[in-house]
Amino acid sequence: MKKTLLTLSMIALLSGISAVSAQNIAVVDVQAVVAKSAQVQTLKKEQKAKMSELEKWLKSAQEDVNKQQTKEGKEKLLKKYNSEFGKKKQTIAKEYQAKLKEIDKSITETITTKSKAMGYDMVISKSMVISGGDDITAEIQKVVK
Repeated sequence: MKKTLLTLSMIALLSGISAVSAQNIAVVDVQAVVAKSAQVQTLKKEQKAKMSELEKWLKSAQEDVNKQQTKEGKEKLLKKYNSEFGKKKQTIAKEYQAKLKEIDKSITETITTKSKAMGYDMVISKSMVISGGDDITAEIQKVVK
């Protein structure tokens, strides 16, 4: 009984291995694709501009606080500006994350569509593969926006 189960398990395992090896597998360097993406470059520029704008606002707020004559006035204004700063920073971070999520979805869809059009059954991140698979990074970079 045990020999029969062991034999059946080995056959199932070998069948699974042969099924996997029959698949056409590609690898993509996702980090390289993301780095070359025009969408990502634009988002980085937008984020940098927003952070620069926030820094200017912060300097202005600090100057305003320093102009206050009384300690109570400074503390009240500082509290107000700290609250505003937190809200502004949180809004910028949420917008950035939402746009980044959209870009990630777009890149993933592009990789899926292009790899299927090229006849691949499976695409794996290059960072997860030691060897094997066809590297289609360059082809993906051409179509990612």
